[in-house]
Amino acid sequence: MSITQRKARTIIKTALAKAREAEMKPLAVTIIDAGGHLKAFEREDDASNWRFVVSHGKASVAVGLGMGSRAVFNRAEQQAYFVNAVATLEGTSVVPVPGGVLVKDKKGVILGAVGISGDTSDNDEMAAIAGIEATGFVADPG
Repeated sequence: MSITQRKARTIIKTALAKAREAEMKPLAVTIIDAGGHLKAFEREDDASNWRFVVSHGKASVAVGLGMGSRAVFNRAEQQAYFVNAVATLEGTSVVPVPGGVLVKDKKGVILGAVGISGDTSDNDEMAAIAGIEATGFVADPG
């Protein structure tokens, strides 16, 4: 099982609909597969030019460490040196704040991740979860 283009488009459409319903700021949504490869991306009008980099970093750290970016955030508070080391080794693809949510199948296998940036981290995460759940996949924010 994988995140198909059809499922990726459903994730994006649902996440952005949730954001509009909640009156969030303009978002960027990045979806990557389990290998960290870009599957889909969309940036709403008026979202800043850095939103891709941040949303991609949230998704990337989730897949790279096998935990949602909320869990990475919590780990950073307890083990800052570890998260700093990962960020240094990886380069620019580590954004350890909520908004990077693992996409899993019903057996718990990681299929990829969704990273969202543009509003508060909690709101970004909420939109990602809504998008993932609309596909029947399991959302794991950490």
